[in-house]
Amino acid sequence: MTEVERLAEFAVRASYDDLSEAARDQLKIRVLDSLGCAIGAMGGEPVQLVRSHLAEFDRGGACTLIGGGEAAPDRAAFYNGALVRYLDYNDGYLAKGESCHPSDNLSAVLAASEYAGGSGRDLMVALAVAYQVQCRLSDEAPVRAAGFDHTTQGSYAVAAGVSRALGLGVPSAANALAISGTAFNALRVTRTGALSHWKGLAYPNTAAGCVRATFLARRGITGPLGVLEGNKGFMEAIAGPFSIDWANEDFERVTRTVIKRHNAELHAQTAIDAALELKRQHRFRAADVDRIDVEVFDVAYEIIGGGEEGDKSIVCTKEDADHSLPYLVAVAILDNEVMPAQFAPDRIQRSDVQQLLCRVAVRPSQALSQRFPDEMAARMTLVLHDGRTFDRQVTEYPGLNAPAMSWKQVHRKFERLTRDRLAPEQGGHIADAVRALDAIRVSELTRLLANVAGPDTRPDTAKQSPHAGDV
Repeated sequence: MTEVERLAEFAVRASYDDLSEAARDQLKIRVLDSLGCAIGAMGGEPVQLVRSHLAEFDRGGACTLIGGGEAAPDRAAFYNGALVRYLDYNDGYLAKGESCHPSDNLSAVLAASEYAGGSGRDLMVALAVAYQVQCRLSDEAPVRAAGFDHTTQGSYAVAAGVSRALGLGVPSAANALAISGTAFNALRVTRTGALSHWKGLAYPNTAAGCVRATFLARRGITGPLGVLEGNKGFMEAIAGPFSIDWANEDFERVTRTVIKRHNAELHAQTAIDAALELKRQHRFRAADVDRIDVEVFDVAYEIIGGGEEGDKSIVCTKEDADHSLPYLVAVAILDNEVMPAQFAPDRIQRSDVQQLLCRVAVRPSQALSQRFPDEMAARMTLVLHDGRTFDRQVTEYPGLNAPAMSWKQVHRKFERLTRDRLAPEQGGHIADAVRALDAIRVSELTRLLANVAGPDTRPDTAKQSPHAGDV
């Protein structure tokens, strides 16, 4: 057997009984968190542009769009995936040479499960497969240093999860993996320099393409089964040699993913914690700050601190802002939180945050780097104009080296993100459906998602102002 045939066998033979209780619980929490992110993103500019694109070219289909309407499975995966990803608030996974957002797979698996008339259990198993594949490839075959995006490993995750959701046999699933792994090797430039809308659309695009590829494989289209180990394949061209024994893999990687407490790039979470804790403890004003020195692990420095992926002191757009540690620290000190409101264009351009971010200096620490990814440590030294100096180091983060976020905590995050789109009872129905996912049909959940208020129809709860401290 080739490597993708072994991977296909792992994917299609997965069953609900293979999932531990912990994995089942965490999958439900990840689904609720992802849907909160999706519903909270419905007013986003690129999301609305994608929706208008679908309105012109897709007049209906077998799969539900969040907020109403139907589309073909690949287009539903693209649109719903754009919703999940746009805020950059969905979950993450940390490996030494790679990070990813495994919940990016939800839209594809949801579309395939709905198309197949599947149960909630089918959805959970397919999602567990996608999580495991993406996380294990991130562990063993990182591609960032070679200039490729983490969506590259995601192509295998999507094809594996969708193959399981559609009930494919090993030959068809292997061809789906082969086509997807060959066709969707994306460049890391998506996340370097001046960032664009494509940062949030790169994975939805991969999801859509791999859904389409899997349906083609279902019809009999074949792909290069040596895509991983073959001549000019993934190992030779991009990742180098690696080995994963798929016959002995479990489905526990979902329990090692982390949910974001702050609406910011994953590696920034502890630095934001440090800034907020200093502000609460010492009660200084942002105008009193002379400079802020931040030490972080090397991955955080390279991606969001001004390292190899570009200058992070020039912040003009939402995409720039959520990948700039200086901006994130500055806006946290000014606003006492980092939530979607902190990425509104007028907030980003305001002089207070633009001036303060220029007083934030980020540098890598070898000591902190050696502790990553077991710790996501950050050390902050804040100096006021009057000479007073405050220090704070944060090493623990929920789900990483501290207790994971509970259903109750994530439900509060869901409520806060969705209050502009959902009446309280609607949100309650969606949360209840997710909590009972292993006892319902996928169609029961998608029916609720179809009734979410779209961009132009908000319930009266939209008048309520979010407040700090919910999560």
